[in-house]
Amino acid sequence: MSISQELLTRIVLDQHEKNDWPKEYIPRTIESKLARFSRNKEIIVLAGVRRCGKSVLLEHERRRHEKSNDFHFNFEDERLVTFDAEDFELLHQVLITLYGVQTTFYFDEIQNIPSWELFVRRMYNSGCKIYLTGSNANLFSEELGTRLTGRYIELQVYPISFAEFSQNVVPLEKQHYSTTDIGLLKESYNKYSELGGIPAYLSNQEPDYLHSLYSSILYKDIVARYKISNPEVLKRLVFFLASNCGKEVTSSKLLNMINTSGTIVKSITTISDYCRYLENSFLCFFVHKYDDSLKVQQQAPRKIYFVDHALAKIVGFRTTEDLGRMLENVVFIELKRRNFDIFYYKGNKECDFVLRSNMQTIAVIQACIELADAKTKQREIAGLVEAMNRFGLKEGVIITMHEEYEEIQDINGKSYKIMVTPIWKWLRAKYAITLDSGLVN
Repeated sequence: MSISQELLTRIVLDQHEKNDWPKEYIPRTIESKLARFSRNKEIIVLAGVRRCGKSVLLEHERRRHEKSNDFHFNFEDERLVTFDAEDFELLHQVLITLYGVQTTFYFDEIQNIPSWELFVRRMYNSGCKIYLTGSNANLFSEELGTRLTGRYIELQVYPISFAEFSQNVVPLEKQHYSTTDIGLLKESYNKYSELGGIPAYLSNQEPDYLHSLYSSILYKDIVARYKISNPEVLKRLVFFLASNCGKEVTSSKLLNMINTSGTIVKSITTISDYCRYLENSFLCFFVHKYDDSLKVQQQAPRKIYFVDHALAKIVGFRTTEDLGRMLENVVFIELKRRNFDIFYYKGNKECDFVLRSNMQTIAVIQACIELADAKTKQREIAGLVEAMNRFGLKEGVIITMHEEYEEIQDINGKSYKIMVTPIWKWLRAKYAITLDSGLVN
């Protein structure tokens, strides 16, 4: 045992005194799914980037239960530096002493403690309901997959969506909009495009907060966890990636970029590992080119997107406001939120997003600011149609800032339906195909 009962008791009491409920709470659409899964016996896992709202969601779920809701504990506390697997039993005893016997546990950032899954499994086997949050995909997948296979439901939590951001402007259930509604939603999207979806930043709008969040992710979730000896290399890598959202990258290109900046990295493997660490922390995502050959997929350049477009702007460098890349990043994160398998297409032409489910391609999407320029429209439609033809689809979507119409393109004896829709409307649309992101693992 490496932590005293007195200290652990004090930490529990301190955490229970603290009120983490934000002054301006934004209801999350995932709440209904979380409430539904709470009726199951499986462990509920909320996974996502730091400060995207996981802890508040956990607190929201805890407050729904008037009884047996006191067994909550946040492992992101510097006083727990000596806490190890043996101390879980002491923690359980302290909770019982303070609050009596209960059968529901709420644990924040539990992956900080080695072998945590052994205690969780024991509590699960004894009939307890357990909620967990964490900000490292790899650690969760390894421990959960090894010890808790078939016993947990994982829900991915992302920053605030535009639908959530704009629900107080125009109710979500409203799908037919008046002129006033449209004006309000356009204005709301302009704000969302500027501020992104990190909950606390929406309240304080202090750029220093996003810098602080980035540092926490970099040093706590990556440098410390993976024992990286030269953080400057990692920082240069993130700077380059954030400056190139929506663009294709390769490990060799990233290696050359790092080395031309004055730091010598000898191995592509190092760069590949760093990219994997970034993705495990949910900071950014790498999208493969679609190909029937897995080998070709792995060898082709990947596109880079960030978990939040405002965070990417703070971390990276831009000489101009690249609205097109930011719009594309917003579309990507919404597709992740809807739990699609996402690829990009590149043949003679290009298409931004290929969406797959159950080994079937179900939709293709382009994202661009506007189609008013004839050359831009021709390029976007040509890429979309080529992708539609490649995957045997008759319809495709182009997401723009404000344009909305449909047209039929007759090409080589085939008809293709092109649906052009504004980003603010598409982000709220209920007709969009979505997949249930709660999966029993």
